[in-house]
Amino acid sequence: MRVINKPSKNQWKQLLERPYVDNSTVLNSVKEILKSVEKGRDGTLKELTKKFERALLTELKVSEEELANAEKMVPGELKTAIQQAKENISRFHQAQVRQEERIETMPGVECWRKSIGIEKVGLYIPGGTAPLFSTVLMLAIPAVIAGCKEIILCTPCNEEGDVHPAILYTAKLVGVNKIFKIGGAQAIAAMAYGTESVPAVYKIFGPGNQYVTAAKQLVQMQGIAIDMPAGPSEVCVWADETANPSFVAADLLSQAEHGPDSQVLLVSTQAEVIDKVIEEVNRQVQMLPRKDTALKALENSKAIILENSDTAMDMINTYAPEHLILCCCDADQVAERITNAGSVFIGHYSPESVGDYASGTNHTLPTNGFANAYSGVSVDSFVKKITYQKLSKEGLASISNTVVQMAEAEGLEAHAQAVRVRMQQN
Repeated sequence: MRVINKPSKNQWKQLLERPYVDNSTVLNSVKEILKSVEKGRDGTLKELTKKFERALLTELKVSEEELANAEKMVPGELKTAIQQAKENISRFHQAQVRQEERIETMPGVECWRKSIGIEKVGLYIPGGTAPLFSTVLMLAIPAVIAGCKEIILCTPCNEEGDVHPAILYTAKLVGVNKIFKIGGAQAIAAMAYGTESVPAVYKIFGPGNQYVTAAKQLVQMQGIAIDMPAGPSEVCVWADETANPSFVAADLLSQAEHGPDSQVLLVSTQAEVIDKVIEEVNRQVQMLPRKDTALKALENSKAIILENSDTAMDMINTYAPEHLILCCCDADQVAERITNAGSVFIGHYSPESVGDYASGTNHTLPTNGFANAYSGVSVDSFVKKITYQKLSKEGLASISNTVVQMAEAEGLEAHAQAVRVRMQQN
């Protein structure tokens, strides 16, 4: 990790930039994949699965037999863990459902909103070097709670044409049974356009590599909604003199092991704290199975020493991290000063990994600074909100002059007439 000592504010923009990847080649490749899937449908999906996964598939959809076999293959202890995570995530997301109040804005004029689940949604679950069965929980649970009628799940298979059993077990546990053995940009294309086997959806969710991300961005331009702009995972840790260096190092490495393009940021006012954490990072990284990946990510990462906590809060809010861990005294008070972050972990015993798996909050979060405007996935992500209004004759009479005056001022005579014609009726 590179250490920067008390940078001036005009250096912040450059220091806080995420690792840049020129994805023009990726975009061109993905455009061709999207076109070929739209035209060739199931046939193209099978060809691309053979090309990228080296698997020969006769059926794209996971069968009931495969779901049953997967359940037998998942160890009991892991099943218990997944079930506990499901309970916590369900409890947290169920509490997001609210019955909205009818408001009488003036006598005889009632207005309200109603949440309606998006009818058809698609979930993309990565299944390569890290099969993210936890993401099944994070996406499917709020989709079910929201009342989405059709939930499609796509995830890549291995060379034998099998999907990781934990992904299948988790999907079945939460009530998703339309599962397809399709990965990469071609999976996004299948859900966007529909094929003989895969139904088209209205909104696509889920993380993925740069090809998946590019595909989501491109289909969004064609009118398919997506959850949010997404990029490589990232974490920022604010550590003061009370921080445990081994805790902080473990938190930094838990993000660094995601991928070589992940980024970790350590912020402190104490040079000694940063020195101890880096020493601990160098020790712990040697023990990781994904050591090479973590080391590559650490090349993109920084430890920044700042003058005081006020400056640190300013920098953190400017960075707008996906994950923010507050390893400091008075962490609850510090948390109240955070305005830009995807998810905040408060105190020495709140590692980011609990949010990734089982505390209850959602781990699908905005990256790349988008936390300054976007929220993480929630039940709201899976609903659309329709507004309603109902006026009595008396209510329309009381508001009619206001509407007529405004419509005429804008030169929209038919708008004014729609009110007048009603007022002229006895």
